[in-house]
Amino acid sequence: MTHYDLLSYICTVAQSGTDIFTAKQCLEEGQLVAIPTETVYGLAANAFDAASVAKIFEAKNRPEFDPLIVHTHSLEAVYDFVTDIHPQLLKLAESYWPGPLTLLLPRQDIIPDLTTSGLGRVGVRIPAHLLSLSLLRELDFPLAAPSANPFGYISPTTAAHVQKQLGDRISYILDGGPCEVGLESTIVGEEDNKIIIYRLGGLSVDAIESVVGNVSIQLNQSSNPKAPGQLKSHYAPRKPLFVGNAVELQKKHAGQKAAFLIFGAQAPELNGFLVKNLSPAQDYKEAAANLFAYLRELDESDADVILCDLLPGMSLGLAINDRLRRAAG
Repeated sequence: MTHYDLLSYICTVAQSGTDIFTAKQCLEEGQLVAIPTETVYGLAANAFDAASVAKIFEAKNRPEFDPLIVHTHSLEAVYDFVTDIHPQLLKLAESYWPGPLTLLLPRQDIIPDLTTSGLGRVGVRIPAHLLSLSLLRELDFPLAAPSANPFGYISPTTAAHVQKQLGDRISYILDGGPCEVGLESTIVGEEDNKIIIYRLGGLSVDAIESVVGNVSIQLNQSSNPKAPGQLKSHYAPRKPLFVGNAVELQKKHAGQKAAFLIFGAQAPELNGFLVKNLSPAQDYKEAAANLFAYLRELDESDADVILCDLLPGMSLGLAINDRLRRAAG
């Protein structure tokens, strides 16, 4: 590497560390900061400041019709920017915040239209990550923070993923280590006194129903989303990805160099040059934590295609399958 190349590299790498006061200063100056959560790393800006929020859309190349999630530090702080919380949603908040749960709530005017893509409700959550919670407590505003990746690409679960993808576009990466959950939050709202799941995620349907009873699942797949993460094509690698039964998919793609993403016991018929097993023990939490990192590894390999097994439709398997189908969308 020449001196010129080294200088260029240094200039395009974001500063990274665990200093919440550096992150705080950057955010107060209207800059972008990547923050760790238990789900994935978020690309954060002052949720009250439209100019700062606009930088998120620009850095990610994200369409402005796709709303953002707002992060704060306590249930009390949520009332600073929403008008009301439905009693059933309040039960969920009291049960699962901090955690991988986002609630769609009616917003106050202090939340700019850009943050919600003009919608009347704002997605809100309290992340279960001590470093980001400490940062949020130091700020006088909540943070709008979608995943810290180029729009539509695989979500980042380490600071290194963020650095590689967006290091030249942001001011600071708050490094909180690998994400524990590895799947985005579950998004829940209410319509006509019915509780609705709009995005499957790190909190299972069973966990939600244990608090509020039966729920409706509305996984929109269109260009007019009601909530973040509902676009048909999302979380996608750059290589072609196909989902189904890995053995059968291998037959359809004979002659191509295939990489496999599987779950559980490895089929002896698989002869791909690279196989990643989300969880040999069929542990859904382990599979969720590994999903995006393994997809990224396969995408960066020499494979022609990525072939993925679908998981059994239970527990977090529902959310993992949703991500895989959107990644193949």
